[in-house]
Amino acid sequence: MNQFKLRYAPHFGMFKHSAGEDLVDQLRFAAEQGFTAWEDNGMPNRDIEIQEKVAEAMVELDMLMGVFVATGSFKEATMASDDQDIRDRVLEDIRNAVDIAKRVNAKWCTVVPGLFDMKLAWDYQTANVIELLKRASEICEPSGLVMVLEPLNRLINHPGVFLAESPQAYQICKAVDSPSCKILFDIYHQQITEGNLIPNIDRCWDEIGVFQIGDTPGRKEPTTGEINYKNVFKHIHDKGWTGTMGMEHGNSRPGAEGEQAVIDAYIECDNF
Repeated sequence: MNQFKLRYAPHFGMFKHSAGEDLVDQLRFAAEQGFTAWEDNGMPNRDIEIQEKVAEAMVELDMLMGVFVATGSFKEATMASDDQDIRDRVLEDIRNAVDIAKRVNAKWCTVVPGLFDMKLAWDYQTANVIELLKRASEICEPSGLVMVLEPLNRLINHPGVFLAESPQAYQICKAVDSPSCKILFDIYHQQITEGNLIPNIDRCWDEIGVFQIGDTPGRKEPTTGEINYKNVFKHIHDKGWTGTMGMEHGNSRPGAEGEQAVIDAYIECDNF
């Protein structure tokens, strides 16, 4: 078995040609390859019975549960908006996330603040986001659930999103001032948006809750693009990181051969 230095977290479907369609079999396959964490953006959409089955298997395999998506929209302004109905809906999503997290032993959930509001000045939008996150944090804090805010790139994948930059996310987390509001530093998105990865990781360090991975161009496994992931992983490891490293990317090649290429890429980049 591989002995990875960091807790890289695959997701369902990444190894389905090698492990089969059964979700627990995919978890077992990943554990056999040395992966000690997992993430599932779509966990809230799974039946409660499936959630409990997955959680039970992860306890058996001693795997750390990474993020699931608690709330987010790529079609409308949500957290930046003045619309009270939309804002109430976000808070209801967070309440549901607390229940899901308890069920699946999750500490983190992803929050995407939605699009920016064309009708509001930027600073009013920022104030709206901060105020709503303070209310959401009050919901999360008693259970220890941590919302992680994900800056997304506007240039390729998500034009129009409110949150795109790591300094922007850092500013918001400092203003919210809660242990339940941190940053999801997605290395793929931040390479596209701003680059300067290691210095920005250092500047954001005390507010980062989760990392995610993907190379660019292409959003596939490390070694397929321009990011020097061996150096980035070494830097994160040397700073004492013990949290999850979500493998939020596709496979560059199809079938079981492509799945082995993903495993090999992580072995290579973890060899520091």
